[in-house]
Amino acid sequence: MSVKNYFPSSDNELETVAAGLSRKIGAHNDNLMVVEVHFDAGTTAPMHHHPHEQITYVMSGKFEFTVGTVTYIVGPGDSLYKEPNIEHGATCLEAGTLLDVFTPHREDFL
Repeated sequence: MSVKNYFPSSDNELETVAAGLSRKIGAHNDNLMVVEVHFDAGTTAPMHHHPHEQITYVMSGKFEFTVGTVTYIVGPGDSLYKEPNIEHGATCLEAGTLLDVFTPHREDFL
């Protein structure tokens, strides 16, 4: 099995997902994936759930995140963990970028 170790940014274009929301898929294999997510201020990622574990690292901006029944206001340097199947969503308060890590990888993103 051949493993790809380097995923240059120039090989991955920013993909528009919805109005005010775009993403760029980074390094990934069957067990792990990193995704850069860009939000315009006021954009909402609706409440949802999935079977993947997820860690979100706030690179820039300000967000209101709901994970389960708890809501957090987060900014640069903050991170959140989402266990499999937990309801979560976010509203972008100040334009910013998140770095999401999923395990296993999100087949629906590829």
